[in-house]
Amino acid sequence: MRLLKREHMKILLVAINAKYIHTNPAVYLLRANAERFCKDIEIREFTINQSLDDILQGIVEEKPEFIGFSCYIWNIDLVKRLIRECKKLLPGAVIWLGGPEAEPDAEQLLQEYPQLDGIMYGEGEQTFPELLRCYFTSNTSRKCGMKSKEREIEAISGIVIRTDAGIVKTAPASPVNLDELVFPYDEAVLEQTKGKILYYESSRGCPFHCSYCLSSVDNHVRFRSVENVKMDLKVFLDAQLSQ
Repeated sequence: MRLLKREHMKILLVAINAKYIHTNPAVYLLRANAERFCKDIEIREFTINQSLDDILQGIVEEKPEFIGFSCYIWNIDLVKRLIRECKKLLPGAVIWLGGPEAEPDAEQLLQEYPQLDGIMYGEGEQTFPELLRCYFTSNTSRKCGMKSKEREIEAISGIVIRTDAGIVKTAPASPVNLDELVFPYDEAVLEQTKGKILYYESSRGCPFHCSYCLSSVDNHVRFRSVENVKMDLKVFLDAQLSQ
């Protein structure tokens, strides 16, 4: 596993949406809940209607040292192509995947794409900050050596990584308490996404088992408290959000 030694890194979360009007709630939630470890987290949203070269140019111009791709059924083929191209132009960058299309084939993806450093699976709001803490806080690597830091990353729940012993899938992360999540849409985000659809979750999970639905993998329904939901919705109302 390659580990970076500097404290301040440029992190880029990449979403490739089905349409321009769509947004990706996952990348905004990850950033909002990881900013206590790293303030330099940028988000770039593209669409599947853009060319690979256009998307690649948008990624490269950010000069990221950590790239995280959000993977869904509509963009996974494009992401696979981008993995290889990003590594050619940004050979020092760390590349991770997450999302519902990355988890089922995680081991196979790591075998097929040596450019990948790892894959997050399940809910990422706890896993992602822990990952950044291990990658970018230099104290451990200075005091204990890089092998110790590798063991620290292997202790993170909800990841699949390549190690000297082979590909390792760690235990699943605990379900997230929705009331502990940082609300992802601040004033700057609301301004940047004006005119687009913003997605909001007041619950996760589903009591049913529909085979075609991603929510069926979690049979335990969890809710954000009514008080927090009201405060969140007031932000949208005050911003005169249309959708």
